[in-house]
Amino acid sequence: MTSSPRPTAGIVTALATVLALAGCAPGDAAPAAPSSASSTPPGVPSPGDPGAAGRSPGAGPTPEGALVVTDFDADTVTFVAPSRRGDAAGLGSVQVGTAPYGIAVGDDGTAWVATAEGVAVVDTRARERTALIPYATDTGPVATGEYRGGGMGIALSPDGDRVYVGVNVPGGRGVLEIIDAGERKVTGTVPVGRRPFDIDVSGDGRHVYATGHDSFDVTVVDTADRTARRIEVAPYGTEGGLGSWLKPHYTAVRPSDGALLLPFEGERLAVVDPDSGRVRVERMTADTHQHGVAIGRDGTLYVVGTGPIDPSEDDGPSLTVRAPDGRERIIPLQGPHESVVLSSDGRTAYVSGGFTRDGHWDGLSVVDLDTEEVTRLSVGDRPLGMALL
Repeated sequence: MTSSPRPTAGIVTALATVLALAGCAPGDAAPAAPSSASSTPPGVPSPGDPGAAGRSPGAGPTPEGALVVTDFDADTVTFVAPSRRGDAAGLGSVQVGTAPYGIAVGDDGTAWVATAEGVAVVDTRARERTALIPYATDTGPVATGEYRGGGMGIALSPDGDRVYVGVNVPGGRGVLEIIDAGERKVTGTVPVGRRPFDIDVSGDGRHVYATGHDSFDVTVVDTADRTARRIEVAPYGTEGGLGSWLKPHYTAVRPSDGALLLPFEGERLAVVDPDSGRVRVERMTADTHQHGVAIGRDGTLYVVGTGPIDPSEDDGPSLTVRAPDGRERIIPLQGPHESVVLSSDGRTAYVSGGFTRDGHWDGLSVVDLDTEEVTRLSVGDRPLGMALL
């Protein structure tokens, strides 16, 4: 299937060459997932064990400033101490469920992980899975890969009482499932766009934003009455439909005014007013296919570039650091990456090497934002989503 052209740049001339880097166009149905027992890494209890909820083999308490990353090619999350190097950086893994994608961590240290089987609940201090909440939505057989059914983006309400997870339904519209964090059960569902890569929540908790990758949109859900509004976000248009590479992936909520920021191709930043639905487009400069985003307290935007759609015309993987006034720094990265989170002091960016398509690597890039020095850590099994503890 070919992709739709970009008005300002030449598009793919040899699609087979770039499938490993684009991370957008639909593919064949994902194969059935291996059983949990066959995918259990050494040191993690198998499902038949008394500790099958998944205890970490790492010793000692989880240190402050650690990361927890989802292992998309396994059924685990891995704990990482990024200040350490080599094998010492890994703190062990916890079995959570097939093909974990997004992750959110509350103030109490509880992690909520969107997997193909349900939302896993992990005590990050004890490094132990305490529950697996099944979806209310039928997502088909449990599978692996980018197009598998089940949870993708996930976020918490500001008070931590509710969990919002975007559930992919292969071949159909996605669903936002609402989980009561105390009761640990699904209490409501709202239809959203196709393949909800990302879920975000407004600062006041009144709205949830579901970014629909395959429907070129953001669905705004009112958390009071659970009504939904669709905002099309397609700065290149929707030509090509499911075959287009030029779709939204992840969204950042700007702290100053609540605007939604969605980067496209290192060329265009869609700035969305979620109240009016108006979309304004600003110029970006990285010229690379873009996925994960994070935003600092001061409004600085961090955007992961996964690599070129067309290697003859586009630039390689990078991290864009975009100041609130629009000035950008482009920090080159080695190989595709997916997500980015910031250290608590805002001086370091952690970028996961998992990537939703082929071409991933098993590790994180640690980016010193002052010196732009990049250090690579080998951890995890296609690490995708991340959260800072």
